[in-house]
Amino acid sequence: MKWKASKISTMRTWALLLVFVGMGVMVFGTSGILMFGEVGKIIAAVFMVLGIISCFISMGMYFYIGMLSTSAPVLECPECGKRTKVLGTTDRCMYCHTILTWDPEQATEKPAETSKEVPLQSQT
Repeated sequence: MKWKASKISTMRTWALLLVFVGMGVMVFGTSGILMFGEVGKIIAAVFMVLGIISCFISMGMYFYIGMLSTSAPVLECPECGKRTKVLGTTDRCMYCHTILTWDPEQATEKPAETSKEVPLQSQT
């Protein structure tokens, strides 16, 4: 499933889409001046306010995502080996989109038993 993304990436995508929609609404509203003259100024003002509200909502989403991102635990992906942030018990890797989980009950493979002794590596 290459098209699925992590939760943080999905929320960032929606926030970016909201910025583009807000800007598009403002540009569309400005065309009301060209099409309707004096009445178009009112239309432009209404669309300008709607666009600014959309951009402010997007700014709030980015702030919220940033707060979530700073407190999210970091996990090393077993597939690609890159460090990724995990929200909730299950999430996807931000790079290779592998499903990751903290819950051993939901894991597809049980983790191998590891010994408590760590072998020394020679520096040759």
